[in-house]
Amino acid sequence: MPTRGSRIHKGVVLASPVSIPYQRSSQNPASYYLGQALRDILSGAGIDRHKCDGLMVSSYSLAPDNIISLAQIFDLSLDWLEQIQLGGASGLLGVRRAARAVENGDADIIACIGGDTYNPAIFSSLLANFSGFTTDAVMPYGSGGATLPFAMLTQQYMNDFGIAREDFGRLCILQRENALRYKQSMFQKSLTIDDYLAARPIAEPLGLFDCVMPCAGAEGLLVMRDHVAEELGIPYVVLKSSAEKHNSLNTMKSPLRFGWGDFIDDLFQSVGMDRSDINLVQAYDDYPVMVFLQLEELGFFDEGTASKHLSGRGFLRNGKEVSLNSSGGQLSSGQAGFAGGFMGVVEAVRQLTDTALGNQLQSVDRALVSGFGMINYDKGLCTTAAILERCGA
Repeated sequence: MPTRGSRIHKGVVLASPVSIPYQRSSQNPASYYLGQALRDILSGAGIDRHKCDGLMVSSYSLAPDNIISLAQIFDLSLDWLEQIQLGGASGLLGVRRAARAVENGDADIIACIGGDTYNPAIFSSLLANFSGFTTDAVMPYGSGGATLPFAMLTQQYMNDFGIAREDFGRLCILQRENALRYKQSMFQKSLTIDDYLAARPIAEPLGLFDCVMPCAGAEGLLVMRDHVAEELGIPYVVLKSSAEKHNSLNTMKSPLRFGWGDFIDDLFQSVGMDRSDINLVQAYDDYPVMVFLQLEELGFFDEGTASKHLSGRGFLRNGKEVSLNSSGGQLSSGQAGFAGGFMGVVEAVRQLTDTALGNQLQSVDRALVSGFGMINYDKGLCTTAAILERCGA
C-alpha cells in the first residue's frame, strides 16, 4: 500500500494532559466533569479560556445538552468545534480532527475532552437506548450492553487459539500492578490469580475482573502547533501520525479482526518507524480480549500469541520490554463513559513529558495509542491509532 500523506502530522503537538479523579457514582451532570477538565487543562497551560478557540467533546450523558451548549456555559467564543460520539475511538478521533483543524489554520489551541457522569438509575436507560441496533435487534431478545458480544468474542478467541482464563487473568494482574503506582486509580488493592478466577461470573467466560467498572470523571488535553507550545513554555508531545478505519470487515460476522490491520503498516512507514521504535503501548482495554486482539492486529505478535509475551509492566518483543497501559487502563482505573477513549492518549502524553501521576516510566520516548468503539452484536465498528514522540527524541 502506498504511503498516504494524510497519515502524517507536521508540527502538531499535544500538551496539558488532565485526568479528573473518577467517582464511583455522582449526582453531578456530565457538564460538571467536562468543565473541571477544561479548567484544569487551561490552567496547566497557563492560559485563560479566551485563548482557547477550538473545542472537541465526547460524552454520552451530556444530552439533552451538546457542545454548543457547553460553549455558552463555559463562556467560550470558538472558531472550531466538534462533538464525536464513537465510544472508545472518540478520543483519538477527536485529537486527529483537531490536529487537522490546527494544521489548516481553523484554530490555534483546541481543547479535546471526554467525560461522563454515572448514576446507576440512569445508566440502564442509556444502555437500553444506546443505538437503534440495540433497541430493535438486541433488546427484544433479552440482551443489552456490551458484555455479551465481548463474552462471545472472548469465547471464540479461547476456542480458536487454545487460550485459558488464566491468560486473561495474567493481563488483569499486570494492569492492576501498574494501577497501584498510579495516584488516581480507583483500584488500590493487588489482584491475584486466585482472586481473578474466583470472582463473580458476569457472562461466561467473563468474570468480574474482566469487565470495566462504570464511573464518573473526565480526561482531556490541548492540541496546538509546536511553536505555540514553545511560546507558552509548556512541555509537549509530537503527534507523528494517526489513522482510522470504520466498519472494515463489513461482510464478516463476529470477526477477530477489526480494522487496525488496514492501516498500521502504513502508519509506521509514513514516519519512517517500525514497531521496534515503540516502548509504550496504550491499548483500549474495555475487556482483556481486546488488548490481545489489538497487540496482534497492530503487528506486535502473531494471532493468538499475545498472552505468551506478557512480562513485567508490559510485554516482551524481541527481548525488549514494552510498557503496556501504564496507568492500569480502564480495567483497573475505571471507565468514565466516553472518557475511556481519552485515557490512553492522555496517559501517553504524561509519560512522554515526564509528568506522570506517580507512575513515571523511564526511557520512554515513543508511544503507540489505539482506540476502539461502537460494538454491536456481531462486531466492533471503529478503530483508530496514533504514534506519539517525546519532544527532541
